[in-house]
Amino acid sequence: QVQLVESGGGLVQAGGSLRLSCAGSGRGFSTYTMGWLRQAPGKEREFVAAISRYGTNTYYADSVKGRFTIARDNAKNTVNLQMNSLKPEDTAVYSCAASSGFSIWPRPADFGSWGQGTQVTVSS
Repeated sequence: QVQLVESGGGLVQAGGSLRLSCAGSGRGFSTYTMGWLRQAPGKEREFVAAISRYGTNTYYADSVKGRFTIARDNAKNTVNLQMNSLKPEDTAVYSCAASSGFSIWPRPADFGSWGQGTQVTVSS
């Protein structure tokens, strides 16, 4: 599958913004649903957001809906996550991932290719 590299993480105060970017390489980037997942210390990986192959459909976890926006540019093989109004509970390692498909709603198990992750830390 496609290889993925994330960037854009960092330290930000509550209420601030960050923009995460994921660069893909390999064949068929546009054939994958792309998503962002995160994992906080001591917790399991959770779904954050996803976008369908041509951007027609987007999916967001309730915890980030209205604050985060996912977008993709298939011509550049990139997907990004704009994160606004950040909260301390958003602190986690964020990973970009590719999925060949899912039934109704994306789940971590639906994604077969993963990036290394980028740390996002939100201070109060």
